[in-house]
Amino acid sequence: MLKKTVVLLYPNFSEYELTVALSILMQGQKPTIIVGLNNGPIKGESGLTVLPDTTVDEVEFSEIDSLLLTGCMDITPVAEDHRYIAFIQKVAETAEVIASISSSPLLLAKAGVLKGKKYTVGLTEETINSSGVFETENYLQDLVVQDGHLITARGRGFITFGKLFGKALDLKFDERWYLEIF
Repeated sequence: MLKKTVVLLYPNFSEYELTVALSILMQGQKPTIIVGLNNGPIKGESGLTVLPDTTVDEVEFSEIDSLLLTGCMDITPVAEDHRYIAFIQKVAETAEVIASISSSPLLLAKAGVLKGKKYTVGLTEETINSSGVFETENYLQDLVVQDGHLITARGRGFITFGKLFGKALDLKFDERWYLEIF
């Protein structure tokens, strides 16, 4: 049985930051599971409403090998909800790949997942410093950063982010679908 990628969603999640990663998961025939705090609909920042497949309390962790996180307009309420942080900590214990874009590395930092890892994040320097959870010496201003099994990106790096995620999972996909031609 192929293990699954968990896509953890929360209110006001950023849809566009997930598009390439989800497309590559589909191309690579990687099973995904959409997870929310409960079974209710989750509305994204541009209005897309998603029904989760399961909840943080019902996930079968032995079936999971990777985690995909997106940012949102205001990540603070999510970061302050211990249920999201506890879920991320549990998945991180065994995940082979963790990918986090935009503001969502704040969740990884709160969960202790960024300890000793190079990362980037789509937050202001003031927010990074005032949060008290980031190792600022490991922060890079790059668009996308990969440190071992951990991939972080700023929101506008969603194409490269998605491709790196697919490669880290060793998926077969057609990179021509995601060419950045100007």
